[in-house]
Amino acid sequence: MIIMDYKKMVLKNLEKVHTTKMGSERIKKNLRLNTDDVVDYCKKKIANDRCNIYKQGKNWYCEIENIIITIHAHSYTIITAHIVKQ
Repeated sequence: MIIMDYKKMVLKNLEKVHTTKMGSERIKKNLRLNTDDVVDYCKKKIANDRCNIYKQGKNWYCEIENIIITIHAHSYTIITAHIVKQ
């Protein structure tokens, strides 16, 4: 499977992307967000044309700007998101 197929697969299943209450709190803290709808925030980042999406093992990694969003590949649960140290 080529890289573009990964992006298409994630975007095709974007409506399935979700997280847990603990995941939401972790993402909000890690990204220093002022919003309570972290899933919507992450979905917008993932849908951005500049987002680089790749798969390693059981997870999708979505990199855009200075953040990485980690999504479980089978359940589409956002596991975590963090700011990349530069």
